[in-house]
Amino acid sequence: SMQCSPGLVLALSSLLGALALLQLSLYLRVPSRYGKHEERLCRARGRLPARCAWFLQELPSFLVPALLLALRSPPRLEPLGCRLLCCLFGWHYFYRTFIYPFFTRGRPFPLQLLFFGTLFCIYNGFLQGYYLIYCAEYPNDWCTDIRFTSGLLLFLLGMGINIHSDLLLRQLRKPGEVTYKIPQGGLFTYVSGANYFGEIVEWFGFAIATWSLPAFAFAFFTLCCIGPRAYHHHRYYLKTFTDYPKSRKALIPFVF
Repeated sequence: SMQCSPGLVLALSSLLGALALLQLSLYLRVPSRYGKHEERLCRARGRLPARCAWFLQELPSFLVPALLLALRSPPRLEPLGCRLLCCLFGWHYFYRTFIYPFFTRGRPFPLQLLFFGTLFCIYNGFLQGYYLIYCAEYPNDWCTDIRFTSGLLLFLLGMGINIHSDLLLRQLRKPGEVTYKIPQGGLFTYVSGANYFGEIVEWFGFAIATWSLPAFAFAFFTLCCIGPRAYHHHRYYLKTFTDYPKSRKALIPFVF
């Protein structure tokens, strides 16, 4: 049976934090070149339909922890860390893998970004799964601890915002359309990156609920990865649409 290695958890979490800072340095000034920020010269390169690409990219984040759970001897939903993993992390990636891709109306996805996204999902799926299945130890009353209850509420709030915002974005396009329009309704009333804001809140909630270094490293990575993207989306809307609401912020309502 696999054993817990605190040194491995620390090393992988530290590397994830370093990757977050690298993401921030690469894409703070220049957006990642896909979707509305894609250059026309790049569009001839290899790509997959958005639905297929999202499914393939997100699948390891669901399968890798499931495999680690199956390899655990005995493969049961104990201790509490295993249940937290299945209920929170697994719930998010079940939606992202098996539901979200089949409704998305995004543009075809570059193979290069799909490759790196899939590698990240394998890496992070292993880190979160390994820690919660083989290393995490919680007291019996953890489910009544303020860290768990507040983190769970944040997670659910963030996931709700994220799913609702995705729904609003899908409704902007008719089937087959690839044009971009101004998002309306929900948290989009206040921020340009409502879907990104929801996901950031979600993963910080997960980090607080599990109170683990790997989860905080992942939440930090999420902030550094999609925070700048929300900022670039905001700038794109302001440049493209003369009637774009000037009161909207990029990511955090009333602040940024």
